[in-house]
Amino acid sequence: MKRSWIAVAAAMFCCGWGGNQFTPLLVMYRDTAGYSVLTVDEFLGAYVVGLAPALLIVGGLSNRFGRRPLLVAGVVCSVLASALLAFGESGPLPIFLGRLVSGVAVAIAMAVGTTWVKELSEAPYDPSAHPGTGARRAALALTLGFGLGAGVAGVLAQWGPWPMVTPYVVHLALTAAVLPLLLRSPETRRRHAAAADPNVRRAGFAVPAVRHPRFLRVILPMTPWVFGAAGVAYATMPQVVGGRLGHWDLAYSTLLTVCTLGAGAAVQPIAKRLDRMTDARAIVIAMVIMSCGLVVSVLGAQLHSPLLALLAAVVLGVAYGIAVVSGLLEIQRLVPPSELAGMTGVYYALAYVGFLLPTALAALSGVAGYPVLLGGLVVIALAGTTLIAVSTRAHLPIALNAPDRSEVAA
Repeated sequence: MKRSWIAVAAAMFCCGWGGNQFTPLLVMYRDTAGYSVLTVDEFLGAYVVGLAPALLIVGGLSNRFGRRPLLVAGVVCSVLASALLAFGESGPLPIFLGRLVSGVAVAIAMAVGTTWVKELSEAPYDPSAHPGTGARRAALALTLGFGLGAGVAGVLAQWGPWPMVTPYVVHLALTAAVLPLLLRSPETRRRHAAAADPNVRRAGFAVPAVRHPRFLRVILPMTPWVFGAAGVAYATMPQVVGGRLGHWDLAYSTLLTVCTLGAGAAVQPIAKRLDRMTDARAIVIAMVIMSCGLVVSVLGAQLHSPLLALLAAVVLGVAYGIAVVSGLLEIQRLVPPSELAGMTGVYYALAYVGFLLPTALAALSGVAGYPVLLGGLVVIALAGTTLIAVSTRAHLPIALNAPDRSEVAA
């Protein structure tokens, strides 16, 4: 019972693996498979198209029908996505569909899996767990999945047989092994109990806490930087400096992805200790580190230095790791249990806005160079840091899992 969260975290890990295994392979699809840069960007966009709307609805669905059915559906979607991607040599359509379905799978893992792990990391399932442990466990499972999925896929594509098929077969085997364990995990929100809960009926798919002043002034200014930092590190920087590496481009892109997410995973236990209920210290620290990482990325872009780009990836990864955990802890304090899954989905949907940052930078690169564009991001990040720090000093109220509706409506 005490370790019942592990199977759910493993399912989140597999969905994260499936969602990010495609990222380091962009070079392969562009250079080896012959897809245009525009088509490759559309592959990335298909992932967000599947992910963003799913994030906004799966939390409410899990409130009504239970956590297990939704996350099982997410794992099945992850399996289906890899099966479609394995047929990528036959044309772009399976890739588009695979990326869209993998976005749905990751959305379910983020919104429903995070909530389920949190619920299984407290009484009566794990009464010895400390407050905030569920947020850290869930964030770590996803981050490790994102990182290892990209790392293994990149290595297999660079040096393994059948590079456009083998990475997906590995994910299929791994995910199929986890599914039976997930089916035996204890349900924390049963369908009939949820239907009888007046809080669930009243909340539905709504998340009133998005109007809470602490969300608007502390969490929201940070949220797009969660994946914005990761996107700059492993999607933008390989394009900026990768041309100097010849046939090692794919391996270097994989290295940046693994270092970014590896640093993010390594720092997450520290992020939990930085968090304080009285202020947003952890979020402010994450934003300061993020600004420093962006400064290093400016230098890397200016000098076309692979080593500086690697350093930027590590620093931005640390910022990502602190930001994602501290944001989840803030969310879990802000809303009651009936709104947690929906609010987690909103949080991650806003976070994924930042994942569009590399595409925006690429579109603007004809107007200004990457050093100038990245310098602009430094200014924006520092402005956001200042806003959060000032709002923190204003002692905005923390709802502690039961937001006052008069405050929320303010």
